[in-house]
Amino acid sequence: MTEWITVKHATQNNLKDVTVKIPKKQMTIVTGLSGSGKSSLVFDTLAAESRRELNETFPSFLQHYLPKYGRPEVEQITDLPVAIVIDQKKLSENARSTVGTYTDVYTFLRLLFSRVGKPFIGYSDTFSFNHPAGKCPTCDGLGAITTIDVHKLIDFNKSLNEDPIDFPTFHTGFWRWKRYANSGLFDLDKKIKDYSKEELALFLSSPRIKLKNPPRDWPHTALYEGVIPRMERSIIHKDEGKRHQKQLDRFVTRKVCPDCHGTRVNEKVRSCKIHGKSIADLVTLPLDELLTFCQTIHDELAVDIKRELNKRLQALITIGLSYLTLARGTGTLSGGEAQRIKIAKYINSALTDLLYVLDEPSAGLHPKDIDRFKAALFALKAQGNTVVLVEHHPQLIEAADYIIDIGPGSGDAGGAVQFAGPYTEFLTSHTITSQLLHQKIPVKKNVRHATEQLKLVDVQINNLKNISVEVPLGVMTVLCGVAGSGKSSLGEAIRQQAIAEGRALIHISQKSIGINLRSTPLTYLDIFGKIRNLFAKENHVSAAYFSYNSKGACPHCHGKGVIVSDMSFMEDIVTQCEVCHGQRYAKEVLQYHYHGKTIVDVLNLTVTECNRFFAEEAFAKQLQALVDVGLGYLHLNQALTTLSGGELQRLKLASQLHKTGSIYLLDEPTDGLHLEDIQQLLKLFNRMVDHGSSLILLEHHTSVIKQADWLIELGAEGGTKGGKILFTGTPQALLKSDDSITRPYLFN
Repeated sequence: MTEWITVKHATQNNLKDVTVKIPKKQMTIVTGLSGSGKSSLVFDTLAAESRRELNETFPSFLQHYLPKYGRPEVEQITDLPVAIVIDQKKLSENARSTVGTYTDVYTFLRLLFSRVGKPFIGYSDTFSFNHPAGKCPTCDGLGAITTIDVHKLIDFNKSLNEDPIDFPTFHTGFWRWKRYANSGLFDLDKKIKDYSKEELALFLSSPRIKLKNPPRDWPHTALYEGVIPRMERSIIHKDEGKRHQKQLDRFVTRKVCPDCHGTRVNEKVRSCKIHGKSIADLVTLPLDELLTFCQTIHDELAVDIKRELNKRLQALITIGLSYLTLARGTGTLSGGEAQRIKIAKYINSALTDLLYVLDEPSAGLHPKDIDRFKAALFALKAQGNTVVLVEHHPQLIEAADYIIDIGPGSGDAGGAVQFAGPYTEFLTSHTITSQLLHQKIPVKKNVRHATEQLKLVDVQINNLKNISVEVPLGVMTVLCGVAGSGKSSLGEAIRQQAIAEGRALIHISQKSIGINLRSTPLTYLDIFGKIRNLFAKENHVSAAYFSYNSKGACPHCHGKGVIVSDMSFMEDIVTQCEVCHGQRYAKEVLQYHYHGKTIVDVLNLTVTECNRFFAEEAFAKQLQALVDVGLGYLHLNQALTTLSGGELQRLKLASQLHKTGSIYLLDEPTDGLHLEDIQQLLKLFNRMVDHGSSLILLEHHTSVIKQADWLIELGAEGGTKGGKILFTGTPQALLKSDDSITRPYLFN
């Protein structure tokens, strides 16, 4: 008899009084258009309530240190298991975090070498590149050394009062600058070039020291540190360095450590071997080759360790990550790879009757990888768990036990359950999604012909094996292949070649666009100021009155729209501001109108409505670009933190649409998109090419592959088994080839 999780009267975000059941110990897919309300139901209601109630089981003083999950807008949820959310957030970019350390495989390798490695050099910690006994002293266990050109970072012709350090947070008046200005060690008006030898050494390279008799305004517990070691310790190897990568690139050079050759460990560790290989050798092997090597070890002391290693490695291989190496930095993994690594950690878990919630796990996966990935999902379900996916991909929809389709449209036009039931019934349900599943995108016959070529010769980036290829321009080209086959590496080679030839290239990658809670479509496209100026001109007042971050802010909530009450050890209570009722603006601002609307009225418009309202303004073109990429349903004041990865990707594309004649290099633009969104995006892509642009897409979705003018397929597998050109030509030519990777999926 099937047990059910029951959600009653959910109104979170755009959900319209949703009541729905989800079968326990089965795999359910929640689908629907982008922005229809899928995440609102699964993550913001189901998972949020589970996490909130779990946290409430802990003592109140512990709750203070746990993540805060607000109470979702839902009347009741019954029979709700503990939820484990496996999202696509990238893993830590800490330079010391690798695939090996994150998955614990490296921990067991260290134990293995301490037991059976010859000669014996010490216990498990000795083999860690994060431990003093094991790390390379030259690079401090990082595998690479950085060199700072101080003359590019610091202007020696300036004094400390003249802003000599050209890096954010080190500028005059900023908090890092104050460590030097308030140290009492330097004359703030003295040119750095005039410092004595001792002063220069203190300023540039002093290790962390406690000051003797520091000035009164020096923090009591602070340590003084020179600019170079401070830059290396707190910025270059930390997340802050990633945020300021362009500035760092001006004065920092990186190269492989000359002593450990990038292995991170010292010579003593490298001398200990098993069957002629050190731990440094093993972490560079693809995971499938590492598993094969481990199976050749027959020492009795290794039996238990081998079992744990085999279990973890097999889980990673099953989930389609056989091409990765343990040495790979976690910060270099894509969102999809990060999600799969997280799933692999749970495949071997002894826990049961959990609710696993996944966010579009097909992202970044070739159809062949998805077939492999399904086995991992079935394994989670077979352990007695409930698996719920927010997903669009037909391959995974077909594999589900139960389908919930949210819609019918996006934003305010969505938020209702269109269908809930098994897959066989879903196919005849006549929802937008089910109807699109019946439509077969044809393989393109009448392809465009290249206007010129971008020639790449003997490319050797990452796993690319001396490949030479001609990339056609003036057409839509798709780079395809399984995960890890070398698509991103080839994309980078194309980018470098285009720049070297002086061509106009727009690269829209999967990297974050730097959003925060106050970021909205208005701020991202930089048109909020223009709208404020229209209101100011119309009403003859300062434009600052129409900013909720300035003079126009509600005096009670300071423009936030909510009041956060700190309940000490209890969860913070967030309530709508009783003065502005969540509108963020002071009452007097609402007396000003522009064409009959207040600033609040305008900000509540959707992009499509705003485009019509401001049709005569120059910035209407930017709003039209959002409509063209399928984001017309977004509200102008919608926080970008609420957008999915696919929505953010299209937002980036919209900001660059006006550059006709350029080469557009797009990294998996269909990520997170519904079948209807993909069809709309294909129309846009074809229009862009017809208007003179060249499109080069790194893409897996067969709908896009079928509609390309030219295909370049890499493979055959990932990692060292990839990096080769398997096919170049038209989609029709691929159909007639003997290709065994992508070709079989074009018939679906």
